[in-house]
Amino acid sequence: MFPERAKVLLVDDHLLVLEGLSFLLSSFEGLEVTGTYTDGREAVKHYQQHGADIVITDMRMPSMSGVEVCEQLRQLNPEVKVLILTMMEDGKYVRQAIKNGVNGYVLKMADPEELLLAITTVLKGRQYFSEELVLEFAVDKDENHAKKVTSAKLTLRELEILRLVGKEMSTNEIADKLFISVPTVETHRRNLMQKIGAKSVVGMVLFAVKNDLLDL
Repeated sequence: MFPERAKVLLVDDHLLVLEGLSFLLSSFEGLEVTGTYTDGREAVKHYQQHGADIVITDMRMPSMSGVEVCEQLRQLNPEVKVLILTMMEDGKYVRQAIKNGVNGYVLKMADPEELLLAITTVLKGRQYFSEELVLEFAVDKDENHAKKVTSAKLTLRELEILRLVGKEMSTNEIADKLFISVPTVETHRRNLMQKIGAKSVVGMVLFAVKNDLLDL
């Protein structure tokens, strides 16, 4: 599953959660839990001394938040992989995480298969956000930036299709609404995904939300 054994560093202030997560991840072939900490500061010290391929941290913790853990790790290594695993699904927490460069954000209610997918995706250098979150948050609005991204990368038709995808419309529904053929919609979607670097519908919506394009 992994090209080589990946070292995982875990941070969560709830000891039972930490132990359960360590047991679960240790059961996945190709993953090795090399450290578990209830204190973010101690986790950062561990990383400084021993490193890790991925750091999985809770968001809200007494001594240091997941965002602060990410900030300090980025100072040590800008390429560090950080995955937030939390109960916090409020948009402001997701917004903070994105601003501080986390590679992924997964809810603790996720099943083991989704968590493994998130870890695998992040280790491959891509972002992963729980699908439930994508339409629930928005980053800080910057109208000029949004217009710049729109005009530089997307045609008006692509932007229109992106907005409809963001409204969870299927390819057939989009074709009916725009009075164009299904193959034409599929062509626009492929071009759109290539332009913005999205690998899935979730990636398309995440791009749109980040750039405040859904309501233009």
